[in-house]
Amino acid sequence: MDFSSISIILLGSTFGLILRIFIQNNVKENIVFDIQNTSIVNFLSSFLLGILVALNFMNNEILVLFYSGFLGCFSTFSSFIYQLFDLFKKRKFLRLFSHYFVVIIFSFLFFYLGYFLLQFF
Repeated sequence: MDFSSISIILLGSTFGLILRIFIQNNVKENIVFDIQNTSIVNFLSSFLLGILVALNFMNNEILVLFYSGFLGCFSTFSSFIYQLFDLFKKRKFLRLFSHYFVVIIFSFLFFYLGYFLLQFF
């Protein structure tokens, strides 16, 4: 990996991290059911990934900037796993499985929505 690729990843990850922290600290509302802010970030990340896949970039620098840099730092897979582990430790197994399935299903649906919306343009 050359210096320009590393610089591009750092640039994208900086903006991804800033946006994730902003959303996690400023979105305080529950939407329909108890969704944590990290799940909202993951849904938005999946939606953006669907859009990027639909755009089908051929430029390697754009791919590295958005996929590895921005979305790699913006999405919160480790936080999602920690939430599952915390529910496991508290022995809230029903909530653990429901949270897991809700996040996986909604993430897929948001990805598909982002991908599907760009098919019209």
